[in-house]
Amino acid sequence: MKPLTLFLLFFLAGSHFLLGQTVLNDQKAKEDSTGLVSSFLLPTVAPLLLFDEEKVKEEKKEKKKKTRKNTFFGVKTRKGNTRRSLRGQEFIELFYYTDASSNSNPYLRDRYWYDSKERIIRTQGYTKGQGFLLHGPYQRLVNQTVVERGMFYYGSKHQTWLTFDGDNVLQDKARYEEGWPKESRITYFNAVNKAIEKLIPIQYGLAEGNFYHFYENQQVAVTGEYRFGEKVGLWTEYWNTNNTQAIRKREIQYQENPYTKNFRPYIRAEWDKEGKLIYRKDP
Repeated sequence: MKPLTLFLLFFLAGSHFLLGQTVLNDQKAKEDSTGLVSSFLLPTVAPLLLFDEEKVKEEKKEKKKKTRKNTFFGVKTRKGNTRRSLRGQEFIELFYYTDASSNSNPYLRDRYWYDSKERIIRTQGYTKGQGFLLHGPYQRLVNQTVVERGMFYYGSKHQTWLTFDGDNVLQDKARYEEGWPKESRITYFNAVNKAIEKLIPIQYGLAEGNFYHFYENQQVAVTGEYRFGEKVGLWTEYWNTNNTQAIRKREIQYQENPYTKNFRPYIRAEWDKEGKLIYRKDP
């Protein structure tokens, strides 16, 4: 290939890369132009109650009633499965799903749903009408051996979950309450009316999932994500607007993956109380 031709190819490739970077930067700059956040993208107040003991009692009563076929927690479901082969092994998932509507818990990171078009189970991006929430018993098998078993409640892990090795020997046992690991920690401003201060999901002794810090009026103050006990991704602080609207105050960028060496968190952007951008740092 002639030198001139090579030069043109490299030049065009570089131009496309720079153009793509420019578009991404311009898009991010537009998003940063205001600190005002659409309320439906962010839970603006704390959950009223977590780990509802009365609900647990009702579930036990429901179990004592005559079981109706494919009905779990009072909801009619359909049976589904996924199958795939990889490197000589067969992977099967057996589950139940529903199109019944439920109030989505905006505080949970993972919501399991069945993509019937692709015939796979996803944990992100669920919207009603585009898929079905897993609801009821679930099993995952490798070469006909059960390696995971548990229960779903409107797309959230619920009750006891068990994992096994290839010889069907129990490896782990975890307990959930509508998606929240039972170990999760909650601190309160007021122990009488249960006004939540911090909500920290804990699994196997480490913070794992979405973290929330609230103002005393129960408006969201800080959001972020933990993975394996480490802060990851973008953490956002919000101004206290007395629940009138959600306005970003500061965004801090942490490592994208846990235990990343030589990464120092930095302030990515700041806004004033009116949502006007006052500081921004490009990556």
